[in-house]
Amino acid sequence: MAGRNFLFVPGPTNVPERIQRAMMVSMEDHRSPRFPQLTHAIMAGLRGIFRTQGGTPFVFPSSGTGCWEAALTNTLSPGDKVLAASFGQFSYLWIDMCRRLGLDVQVVECDWGTGVPLQQYEDILKNDIHHEIKAVLVCHNETATGVTSDVAGVREALEETQHPALLFVDCVSSLGCLDFRFDEWGVDMAVCGSQKGLMLPAGLGILCASPKALAAYPSSKLKRAYFDLQDMQQSNAGGYFPYTPALTLMYGLLESIKMINEEGLDNVIARHHYLAEGVRAAVTQGWQLKLCAQEKRWHSDTVTAVMLPEGIAGTAVIARAYQRYNLSLGGGLSKVAGKLFRIGHLGDMNEIHLMAAINGAEMAMLDCGVQVQPGSAAAAAGHYWRTHEAPTGLCAMPSTSASSVLQSKPETPAVQV
Repeated sequence: MAGRNFLFVPGPTNVPERIQRAMMVSMEDHRSPRFPQLTHAIMAGLRGIFRTQGGTPFVFPSSGTGCWEAALTNTLSPGDKVLAASFGQFSYLWIDMCRRLGLDVQVVECDWGTGVPLQQYEDILKNDIHHEIKAVLVCHNETATGVTSDVAGVREALEETQHPALLFVDCVSSLGCLDFRFDEWGVDMAVCGSQKGLMLPAGLGILCASPKALAAYPSSKLKRAYFDLQDMQQSNAGGYFPYTPALTLMYGLLESIKMINEEGLDNVIARHHYLAEGVRAAVTQGWQLKLCAQEKRWHSDTVTAVMLPEGIAGTAVIARAYQRYNLSLGGGLSKVAGKLFRIGHLGDMNEIHLMAAINGAEMAMLDCGVQVQPGSAAAAAGHYWRTHEAPTGLCAMPSTSASSVLQSKPETPAVQV
């Protein structure tokens, strides 16, 4: 098919050309005297992205799922009790892993389209007078349903009840996109992957551990080998790894950190909200369809899950978008399979790029019999973006003549990572 594929799944996301170029490096000796320069630069940069001074980042050649396992096995023991809410496919899968590892999971079942129930969490923690719950799990951004949960609110519940449980957060589809504050929110383990807001191919699992989490290591009895944090700490201290690192991805990660720093992390977060609001306007005001997220407080700024009318299969819309228009949309998973499609709007993205997803999804829906007004979504999204100020990180035409723009020389920002 002529033209390019338009990738709008919630991960993997589009890899900027700048990062692709950064990864085009010759292989090198990962035991060489100069290799620690790369490792130390990445670790310092990740602390800034996580917004932590006391946390310790770890980078594994794995997916984010590997770091789910690392967080659990390096802090807990068989039979330990953990508290978790199930409100989407990925929150469910983390719970499933806990059970497979021999943990006792107290699950709060929630409607898909909602997030972590703060009051229920607080009530459960308050009633746990013997502090049997050793960890509280939170999926910050549930991509299956387009829902973001309040991590700060969970920390408040722990503080209010004076409960000592560790706080584990899945920030795979939120880090580098949504506001995330490791130190301020008292997070103990934050789990991320390379293929979403960090704009890399899949292949790196990224973990950040608090001093409290690392202090739980000596008493934890769950088995571990590849994901043993002690092995990583010992090697990372000198700038090395206990096994072969994913070299090209690490160079890409360093470039990703530089790009985020150049735009400014706050601007990156503001850009994701600004773009997401345009998509939500397209869905609710233009197409007159519903979001899977049931309330505004749950709205995700990285993925929008669009509910389809009864009798319309989400799989048909997704297949039509891909086969006819070369557009990749996310599908519904588990409980919402066939009921919706998902537009991922995270990572390297701007308004015009996002218009392609909106228009392509609309054409696919019309082809599949969804009764929406042609052009309505683009009009609604465009109206939002034209009438709201774009964050600093997005391009804005300067109020100067074209000749002066052509004659001016761009400044190269000084970036320290």
